[in-house]
Amino acid sequence: MRLLTTVFTVSAMLASVSCSPDSRWEAQSAVLHTVVVDGHPNAVWEKRPPDPVGAILLIHGRTWSGIPDFDLQVVGEELSLMDRLAEAGYAVYAHDLRGYGGTPRDSTEWATPDRAVADVAAVLRWVNERTPAVGRPALFGWSFGSLVSHLTAQRHGDLISVLMLYGHPFDPDLRIDIVPDTPDPERHVNTAEAAASDFITPGTISGRAIEAYTAAALDADPIRVDWRRLHEFNALDPAGIQVPTLVIHGEFDPLAPVESLAKTFTRLGTTDRRWVTIPNADHAAHLEHPARFVSEIIGFAQRGARGDGG
Repeated sequence: MRLLTTVFTVSAMLASVSCSPDSRWEAQSAVLHTVVVDGHPNAVWEKRPPDPVGAILLIHGRTWSGIPDFDLQVVGEELSLMDRLAEAGYAVYAHDLRGYGGTPRDSTEWATPDRAVADVAAVLRWVNERTPAVGRPALFGWSFGSLVSHLTAQRHGDLISVLMLYGHPFDPDLRIDIVPDTPDPERHVNTAEAAASDFITPGTISGRAIEAYTAAALDADPIRVDWRRLHEFNALDPAGIQVPTLVIHGEFDPLAPVESLAKTFTRLGTTDRRWVTIPNADHAAHLEHPARFVSEIIGFAQRGARGDGG
């Protein structure tokens, strides 16, 4: 497996952040790296303060890629998860999976769970090489990305310090049927309605922020990525996770029901675990209550780095 990197700068309007500020951090545009895995370019976005205290790799959800999900810029609002984590001293990376954002589809035209896990593992190795002084990175997955992160942690737990499962839409008692591969992807056009669909709790996010998210999402991901072989997620097994794990979700998240989360949490193979509910939030809790959300992420990342289980 050969990894190559090239660097580009992407212009963006940046907001200041206020969670555990690092005086050495200055707001900056995300930097785009291309990590080539098995001959295919993977886009990895970076925000990195001088002398970082740790590293975190963010994996986006089913429909939208890393920048709209994790680096949303809204004038007068502090909603970028990447900015807040960077100001707290972390080197932050957002990986666009195949077909998303800055990463093109491969020759098959399809994304699959096993291929996604292999790409994330390769990017984790790249992050480890890029930030050797801070130890292994934390792995954070949102929604569908939490499934990819979960499976990555099972197979490549040696590459990460802690696992963070956010809005985890998984019931360990359910199985996904095996269906024949469809030869041609559907390539559905994404819509503004779909981009705004996660914001369901009244009063938790401004109309301006929803408009900004919708615009950023459609700009980055105009065509819906096609997935197949979802039965590969049947390999998900909470008992196979041996690293410290944070389960975090919004109180009213319809995609991550408490009953399913409880099964996952109680069956984790690690006893170093924490379950956090963000009150008055739904599937997009990190945009609805960013300060509280980031404080939980940072607290757990620091605990994992220290190796304590308190």
